[in-house]
Amino acid sequence: MPNRCQEKSRFDMKTLIPFTDRHIPCIVSLSKTVRGKIVDKQDFDIFGLGQCSLDYIGTISDFPLADEKCEFLHMKIQGGGPVATALAALSRWGLTCAFCGVVGDDSFGDAIRNSLLQEKINTQGLLIRKGSESQFAFVACEPGRGRRTIFWRRPTGPPPHPDEIDYGAIRRSKVLHTDGLFMDAALQACMFARENGIPVVVDAGTLREGMLDIARLSDYFISSETFAATLVGKDDPVQACERLLRLGPRVAAVTLGSRGYIAAHNGKVMKNPAYPVAAIDTTGCGDVFHAGFIYGLIRRWNMEKCFDCAAWSAAQVSLRIGGREGIPTLGEMHMQGY
Repeated sequence: MPNRCQEKSRFDMKTLIPFTDRHIPCIVSLSKTVRGKIVDKQDFDIFGLGQCSLDYIGTISDFPLADEKCEFLHMKIQGGGPVATALAALSRWGLTCAFCGVVGDDSFGDAIRNSLLQEKINTQGLLIRKGSESQFAFVACEPGRGRRTIFWRRPTGPPPHPDEIDYGAIRRSKVLHTDGLFMDAALQACMFARENGIPVVVDAGTLREGMLDIARLSDYFISSETFAATLVGKDDPVQACERLLRLGPRVAAVTLGSRGYIAAHNGKVMKNPAYPVAAIDTTGCGDVFHAGFIYGLIRRWNMEKCFDCAAWSAAQVSLRIGGREGIPTLGEMHMQGY
């Protein structure tokens, strides 16, 4: 498997100057290059930039072979998407959230927007692309095996342009959270956050072009098992964390599903198993893992407690169908000591 760590940077080197001791990019100034909206109206705890989806989740006994029919037993329709679901959890836990993403002017887009509004998420940054289709996913989950398979389509409309981001909202937030799907907008948002001292948390599901540049601008880079294996060419999450840390984040971590997670920071490596539960559906577990971690950051917990909250929250999600039904309540969080 090729080593993707040598990916060419998308940065203009006139904008970024690397520190020689930490390999962290130094932002000179973006105030003259950012032309998006800077309107200071409301403070937020978290500004999210990334995917929002409408998810159809069906349960099946076994995954079918090719050219077979398969009857699903139950179906749930929920809002989805890594960043959107993380914000849904954080909003339920009493934090203020703003979202920037893309939907089409179709019925799915209406449903996605309504799901965000129901979660009390600010949707002023939700861009509606006329004549386009919204992101959609069909999820086939196998409760007997605690796993799911996702078939998804990204939004067909243009991604957010850097000029369409509300930089004022980012500046007045405590955390920027992104999944990097909309790369140009994500890079500009991360650079702006870095310039303004806003911590950046990244949900890295896939090692696509530009993700290592996002890592260079992030503070907390949490990747999937697939991302980590692609990065180093083998199943070695510790090596993946070490390589990511050399790019600049303060903390690098890899989620490992039922095996738990590995995180590295301050010269230490944490290896912890997942909370033991009888998982039904793992849809959204990674999204809510990030939410639990961010919740801890906002509460100024140490890294051990942040990751413990993340792991416990993710485990609770797996007990219900879909990524949002199983999000623990704030009362349940408090009972668990969070």
